[in-house]
Amino acid sequence: MNTDNLCMNCFNPLTQGSICAKCGYDNDTVADMLFLPPKTVLNGGRYIVGAFISQEGDSASYSGYDTERKACVIIREFLPKNIANRLEGNYEVHIREKYKKSFEKYKDSFIKLWKTLKSLNSLSAVIPVVDVIEENGTAYAVCEKISTVTLRDFLLRSEDNNILWDKARLMFMPVLTTLENLHSNGIIHGGINPDNLVLCKDGKVRLAGFCINECNTADGELEFNENPGYTALEQYNNNHKICPATDIYAFSACIYRALVGTNPPDAVSREANDKLMIPNRIAEKIPAHVIKALGAGLQIYPEKRIQDVYDFRELLSAAPSVVAKSAISSVSANEEGTKQADTANNSAVKKKNKKSGRKKAAIALIAVAVILIAGLSVYIFAFTDILKKGEQTTPSITISKVTVPDFCTAKFTETDIKNNGPWNTWFKISFIYEYSTDVEAGVVFKQSVDAGESVDEGSDIVLTVSRGIETVAVPDVGGMSRDAAVKALEDKGFTVKIVTVYNDGSHTADYVKHNGGIAPEANSEIAKGEEVIIQVYGETETTTAAQTETQTAQ
Repeated sequence: MNTDNLCMNCFNPLTQGSICAKCGYDNDTVADMLFLPPKTVLNGGRYIVGAFISQEGDSASYSGYDTERKACVIIREFLPKNIANRLEGNYEVHIREKYKKSFEKYKDSFIKLWKTLKSLNSLSAVIPVVDVIEENGTAYAVCEKISTVTLRDFLLRSEDNNILWDKARLMFMPVLTTLENLHSNGIIHGGINPDNLVLCKDGKVRLAGFCINECNTADGELEFNENPGYTALEQYNNNHKICPATDIYAFSACIYRALVGTNPPDAVSREANDKLMIPNRIAEKIPAHVIKALGAGLQIYPEKRIQDVYDFRELLSAAPSVVAKSAISSVSANEEGTKQADTANNSAVKKKNKKSGRKKAAIALIAVAVILIAGLSVYIFAFTDILKKGEQTTPSITISKVTVPDFCTAKFTETDIKNNGPWNTWFKISFIYEYSTDVEAGVVFKQSVDAGESVDEGSDIVLTVSRGIETVAVPDVGGMSRDAAVKALEDKGFTVKIVTVYNDGSHTADYVKHNGGIAPEANSEIAKGEEVIIQVYGETETTTAAQTETQTAQ
């Protein structure tokens, strides 16, 4: 395949020089020698490596092309940070002697992960794996390239920065079936967050961002893939074991983000202060059984968390058997006396014949659940006090904590923020304006409260909006004395550079040239702070003048 005139990002023909008219990629971009250079071929020429995309904890990702299927792909090269590198001019991966055993062990994990994922291509919520190969002393996973939008971007573009459960249910529930199958095949994702739950053009939500388990703990040798708010406590602390409940925590956090509009607090801070509040105005729009399911999924300690994706899905669906089981569990945790009474009743029931006893036991469980559901006016997370039971006439929460978004990094404009409903209901936002040489006009570049900080709902936040570069007209200082010209220019905010020019005796020394003595020229608009050059006449240096003075002296 002739790649001379192809874009190495989208593999469409180049029609306007090195910059692709289709995707905008500059094909003259210099490749870092750590990564494979564009146009490298793999697997006997079947795959063409294109532009470098990113590097994660265990691998580097490239755009690629499958010449056999005639389709664009994503190629992931096993290239763990701090362990593997590449010497200039070599395709082979270079491993330092002390890391060779570790590298081989992690490479085996990488191959096993992606071969297992390839065997699960039938799952609806996984991006299909095309191939897994070994070459250049390392391994590669080749996946189909699918146009996607991350859940995070989708929510940011939503009118209220969040969605209602009816819409969220259609997005999230199919992914749980895939997650259950992954767990049954020994795969724990370990890094689920709104950036790797992606929406595809076919309407499906898929799970991306897989990496080997060794990247999912803080105490490992490889770089830790931390996602504050979504990373479970056991990933920071090896006193707790990573298990399927680790993914349930992260998935619950994603649902929380979708419904509430803010990221949950990070797990480490929650261990010290386990408050995870939902504003009443939002909680009233979330079905009670969903809040209860999130409570089970977001338990801070993994052993107390719901353990099985099947049970979690049933809770989200409000299946009667699981609701009943959950209700009994809640009674056990919060009302020990009630539990003892239930145990006594259950023992009495068991003394009857087996068939009728089973039926009555089931009826009793469902009855308990129905009574609890009907009797609670407000539902709570047992571990967080999201909503506290109280008098029906008094709201359970008057002021809730809200996490401050990052308004600056995303380059939001003033219009973006004013048109985004949730922010304007969470905070009292005001704007001030400053000139900036680095930020284009209209874009927010400072905020009075740092991103990620939790503040009371209704708090004041002042956002600074760029006015762009401040420009000033260059004053005409031609014919002025040097000192007067410098002052006039500095008063306007410019820096001044003086260039002395030849004086033939017809000009006054230390005065600026009348014509063409200023650069940039007078009255041109330039950025405040830029340098203005002025040409100033020096002292007369003619020999004629010296002879005249001598003759007069005689």
